[in-house]
Amino acid sequence: MQQALLTLRHATLPKLVAAGLLASFAISSHAALFGDDEARRAIIELRQRVDSLQQSQEQTRRSLMDLQSQIEALKSDQAKLRGQNEQLTRDSAELQRGQKDLAKGFDERLRQFEPISVNVDGQDFTADRTEKHDFDAALELFRAGKFPEAGQAFAAFLRQWPKSGYTPSVRFWLGNSQYATRDYKNAIANFRSVMTNAPMHARSPEAALSIANCQVELKDTKAARKTLEDLLQAYPNSEAAGIAKSKLATLK
Repeated sequence: MQQALLTLRHATLPKLVAAGLLASFAISSHAALFGDDEARRAIIELRQRVDSLQQSQEQTRRSLMDLQSQIEALKSDQAKLRGQNEQLTRDSAELQRGQKDLAKGFDERLRQFEPISVNVDGQDFTADRTEKHDFDAALELFRAGKFPEAGQAFAAFLRQWPKSGYTPSVRFWLGNSQYATRDYKNAIANFRSVMTNAPMHARSPEAALSIANCQVELKDTKAARKTLEDLLQAYPNSEAAGIAKSKLATLK
């Protein structure tokens, strides 16, 4: 019996060991298979995270590039605006200068139409600037010995400025221009106009003396003597009166 048990034990022990080894291998294989799946899933998740991170980095890079482009565009716009602002500043300054020049020119043109105070032959009055210019120009022609041109200029003045304060002086010089061109009758008319319309004018005694001279040239000695006598009576203290006395002594 014991022998039989020993024999059975020796017969079944290897089988049990083999079965145990097989079971242990199976368990170990299952454990190894389970570990590989976990690692695979971990790797897949890691790859997914890496891909997601790369995508996120790419999006971030693109966003940064877009932002950089926007910044560059803003810089460009800012530069344009700065340039436009500088141009506007220059234009504004130029406009202000233009307005000042325009206002200055307007004032100057306006002053041309403003009357000015003048004194001619002891007479004070106001005259237009152009009026004064016309008189001065005509007188300059007379002083230059251009008597026909001076006579035309003085006659034109009387037509242009019929109510001028220059009128007595203009008629006096017009008469002298006519005397110089031997137009004695018209000269007498202008000299007489000075005496009639402005008897107290500084040129009136000279106008009377000039009438006498014209009458002498016209061979009207009687009229010349009468004119000189009237001059002495009307303007006894004038310089022309002294000349009239001398002239009377020579007239017969």
